[in-house]
Amino acid sequence: MDFIRKIAYPFSILYGLITSLRNYLYDVTFLKSTHFKTPTIVVGNLSVGGTGKTPQIEYLIDLLKDGHKIAILSRGYKRKSKGFLMADDKVTAEMMGDEPFQIHLKYPEIIVCVDADRTNGINQLEQMENPPEIILLDDAFQHRKVRGGVNMVLTTYAHLYVNDMMLPTGNLREKASGANRAQAIIVTKCPVDLSENEQTEIIKKLHPKDYQQVFFTTITYDMQLKGKSTLDLSELSDFEIVLVTGIANPKPFTEFLNSKMLNFKHLEYPDHHYFNLNDIAEINSAYNSLTSKNKIILTTEKDYVRIFGKLKNLHYISIKTTFITHKNEFDNLIKNYVEQSSGNSKILTK
Repeated sequence: MDFIRKIAYPFSILYGLITSLRNYLYDVTFLKSTHFKTPTIVVGNLSVGGTGKTPQIEYLIDLLKDGHKIAILSRGYKRKSKGFLMADDKVTAEMMGDEPFQIHLKYPEIIVCVDADRTNGINQLEQMENPPEIILLDDAFQHRKVRGGVNMVLTTYAHLYVNDMMLPTGNLREKASGANRAQAIIVTKCPVDLSENEQTEIIKKLHPKDYQQVFFTTITYDMQLKGKSTLDLSELSDFEIVLVTGIANPKPFTEFLNSKMLNFKHLEYPDHHYFNLNDIAEINSAYNSLTSKNKIILTTEKDYVRIFGKLKNLHYISIKTTFITHKNEFDNLIKNYVEQSSGNSKILTK
């Protein structure tokens, strides 16, 4: 794989030129960005997958939902539907995409919709009889037809975008300079004990602009397993576990389970994988081969919404974003923007 990526380097240069030209055309207003009357917050990244966008969206929901009517708009990656679709009690993960469906199940009071054309999606939301007061755009940092009021770019502690390269040699969707469009840079999946000195060194590497703030977050795992029944994590010490993952980077999850000295067999599938009959048979075979009376199938929350109902004794562990430092500063950045946003829709020239 490393060899293939190295020989693909010329294509990375070409891809970088194409994305840079596109961004330049937006910057000089040859291509237009629409600013909508509804306050919009963009959560995205520069790299492909695995930076923690969904936990960050959920953090924003928890921050704002008590005082505002919120809508989530996503493209619904790998969904088996087209156009604008709003979640209701009849939608499935296949129709919505796993991440929007996960949010819909966890926050049924929130408007959750998908549309690859974010401009059309926002127009649909604003034309509702009782429209949302805030729109959170999931994975829309490169969707420059819409200009968010606050843009945040996420990058993982282990793979900072400044250390990465363009696709297909690296994982970047656009050059690292694209981060300059963000007001907030969030370094995710940090060690919980990340020191102030290391934070300072990372900030130096990221070299933020004067108008940008850098924040550091970590992933916190729920100590209670959920599913058809609930289990405390402390009860699993004598269990045999089949771990099923279909996420971009399962390493932090497996490291967490190893830190708890749990005994598991890991079946790893591609990110956003939809489990077919052969996959289910493979998982059941692994489960049935376990000899202990205490055994379960364990997965992530994102995988659970794609697989529940197909497997017995299935549980998941949910995660959340926790700010290591400067939580109040981040919360105030978001709240102040929402409070100060005007209601005049217009076409922005930059």
